[in-house]
Amino acid sequence: MRRPVVGVIGNAYRIENRFATQMVGERNLRAVAEVIGALPLMFAASPDITDIGALLDVVDGVLLTGARANVHPKHFLTEPDPRHEPYDLRRDELALSLSEVCVARGVPLFGICRGLQEMNVAFGGSLHPEIRELPGRMNHRMPRLESGEIHPDPTVIFADRHEVRLTPDGAFAKLLGCETIRVNSLHGQGVLEPGERVVVEGVAEDGTIEAIRIADAPGFALGVQWHAEYDPQRNPINRALFQAFGEAVLEHQRRA
Repeated sequence: MRRPVVGVIGNAYRIENRFATQMVGERNLRAVAEVIGALPLMFAASPDITDIGALLDVVDGVLLTGARANVHPKHFLTEPDPRHEPYDLRRDELALSLSEVCVARGVPLFGICRGLQEMNVAFGGSLHPEIRELPGRMNHRMPRLESGEIHPDPTVIFADRHEVRLTPDGAFAKLLGCETIRVNSLHGQGVLEPGERVVVEGVAEDGTIEAIRIADAPGFALGVQWHAEYDPQRNPINRALFQAFGEAVLEHQRRA
């Protein structure tokens, strides 16, 4: 049997503010290769380049990664604000459709950070552009120095910063073998209203939604707000998530 293939979505990026590229963080690729044992295949987050049907003929699962850009608020009937840029409209268009098709076909789907947000919007949910502005919420953005610059130490940036309470007997609690975990936090946008089929299975101490599943999905369809790709080689929580995704990928490959 061939090595399974996991499609990893790209992000629009400009080099020197001139050259259009598609970019994927290497930690995502390494998580797929080193923890799942699959071949990570980056695909362009642009519907005029990537045909969803052709993509799903090739891959055995899809990873929707985090990204700098926010999901554009037009997708949940809210006015955009320049303060919440950048946006990546082509990724929006592809990822929202891809989320629905993956779930419908039972293709394993794992959403991380923006990926969770895309899954929520794809099924009719909404987002808040700055979750920290809601009453009682903490600042979920990455740590910065007093000067305002992003902290230079990745171990500080990706340190576990808050607890997540998991739904007892839910998919995440069963998968992880516990009902409380600690996770990193590097996001501004977050879930405001869950979509129609979005089941909330993990909530931070301040009420921020951190883990979801898609109800009645015939295959793996989970999303997490934290960056599980940072350290699944050594973090038992994140490793268990990627391993479960990997098992679903292998099973889908066997059935194909």
